[in-house]
Amino acid sequence: MIRVTPSIILDERDIDVSFIRASGPGGQNVNKLSTAAQLRFDVSRIDLPDDMRERLARLAGQRLTQDGVIVITAQRFRTQERNREDAVARLVDLLRRAAERPKPRRPTHPTLASKKRRLEAKSRRSALKSLRRGRPEGD
Repeated sequence: MIRVTPSIILDERDIDVSFIRASGPGGQNVNKLSTAAQLRFDVSRIDLPDDMRERLARLAGQRLTQDGVIVITAQRFRTQERNREDAVARLVDLLRRAAERPKPRRPTHPTLASKKRRLEAKSRRSALKSLRRGRPEGD
């Protein structure tokens, strides 16, 4: 069992990890061994609130398939076990970020002092530009 939040616990049997050949540099090791881990997790297997499900879909982006399966590929390390741990850690991190409710924005108004500072800056700039509009001395 993997504890994501105090209320969300993942069963390791719900996480399907397969190993594929990694891409990129690595010489013959990349061509011979299947060390990259591809994690598949069906989101419908766990009970999530609707708002968290929407945040998860937005955060997962391209990693979420049409069927509601999150696919994470980990190939940073040279061993299957470390890539598997990395993929599971990335899944848990994704779920934790989706569990955080965004803080609601409270609209504010500019203070009187900030309005005065803005108007003073505008008048200073205007005066500077008006001085540039004068005629040259030679005319």
